[in-house]
Amino acid sequence: MMGDSQRTIRLECVRGLAEAPVSRRAAEVRLRFGLPSFAAADAAGEGGDSVRVLEPVAIRLGPGRIVAFVGPSGSGKSSALNAVETIVPGGCAVDRIGFPADQPVVDVVASHAGLADALDTLSACGLSEAPLWLRPFDALSEGERFRARLARALDLHSRGRSPAPLLCDEFCSNLHRRSAKAVAWNLRKLVTRRGLCAVVAFSNDDLLPDLQPDTLVRLLGRGRHVTDEGRPRRRQISFFRRLRIEPGVKADFQSFADMHYRGAGRLGFVDKVFVLREGRGGAALGVVVYAFSPLGLALRNQATEGRFRGHPDRLNREVRILRRLVIHPDVRGCGLGHWLVRQTLPMVGARYVECLASMGSVNPVFERAGMTLVGVCPLPAHVQLAIRSLTDLDADPAARDFVTQVCRRPQVRAVVSRCVLRWYEATTGCGRRRAAGQSPACLARTFQALIGSRPVYYLWSREAAAA
Repeated sequence: MMGDSQRTIRLECVRGLAEAPVSRRAAEVRLRFGLPSFAAADAAGEGGDSVRVLEPVAIRLGPGRIVAFVGPSGSGKSSALNAVETIVPGGCAVDRIGFPADQPVVDVVASHAGLADALDTLSACGLSEAPLWLRPFDALSEGERFRARLARALDLHSRGRSPAPLLCDEFCSNLHRRSAKAVAWNLRKLVTRRGLCAVVAFSNDDLLPDLQPDTLVRLLGRGRHVTDEGRPRRRQISFFRRLRIEPGVKADFQSFADMHYRGAGRLGFVDKVFVLREGRGGAALGVVVYAFSPLGLALRNQATEGRFRGHPDRLNREVRILRRLVIHPDVRGCGLGHWLVRQTLPMVGARYVECLASMGSVNPVFERAGMTLVGVCPLPAHVQLAIRSLTDLDADPAARDFVTQVCRRPQVRAVVSRCVLRWYEATTGCGRRRAAGQSPACLARTFQALIGSRPVYYLWSREAAAA
């Protein structure tokens, strides 16, 4: 719901019942249990041709508000949502949002706007990983599909400037409960931040602490209900107090590697690993990996006034780099990423911790964790030289046949191999062995990743954090 106005509507649902054809079996049931026909009940004044699904109830709709109908199956939740949609037409039903099955999600959400707007909307709904943006809707999990529908609903609703609310029946009913709580938390956050209005219906009370509805209508059956107004907002997701951070090892990252767009490659010399768990020794919900830093980073030299230029021993003593941060897809968007980083930065034991994040321009997780954004890294000089050399050879890294050219043309392959080799030597060590072990096709894809990357550089210092 856009604008500043609020509106109170009155709901009442009465459902008519049609007399079904009388079969021998149906007649026997009536006789055995003493049930009259609808017509007989109506003649006796018992309202046999209708049933009251929802007694009169007033609910207030407006920007930043969530109304939740909660009750068991058959208690009238869907009827209540239908009544809202009838009284306030133009609502956007999240569960009925259409999605082209074969198009990348990023092409469908905010297609009228720029890429930055699309990525911002997707990230706000908990779809914050680049591989997910490129998948078609049919390739997403149930939880990811709901998040994608929510992102598209937000986009369509904001474009239409509709005064009607977002509607969602059977909210999160088919999701893992932990994932459902995270989606409920994300919806509460989005409704509050964007001034939306949502009316949802579901059966499980376990979502209420995270959804934090402004109005709760608890349906008791036979039209009866109890209405409760919301409580003060919670600042963390409901299972936050059960979270634990435990020291880990490099192998702990392997179970998360497939959840990160860069996978397990290029971790470098790992120093410390921390695992986020739900309860002591419980399910792993996230991991952060800190490693020894590469030798030459221009923005590091700029931020530290050249303190580490030409001093590798000092660099190894005082600086670590945050190599990977992965939060389980079930709980993304709930603030766990920046909390995990903020808590572990002092535990690394280094004077400085830096980070290069390609997602930095989309998701400010490291700024929220207390790191300082220094700037966007330019392409290294040797990469720019490689691009010019490829141009002279009429080889375009953005062309569809670039991998084929690297495989078939020795001169092109030599340029790409030298560039990748230098990158490995500067970032992870053992560059010659790693580059030699890659196929021409793998070298080509690695090079394309290098030239397409414009990571944001962040720096944290112990002195600044203590100030």
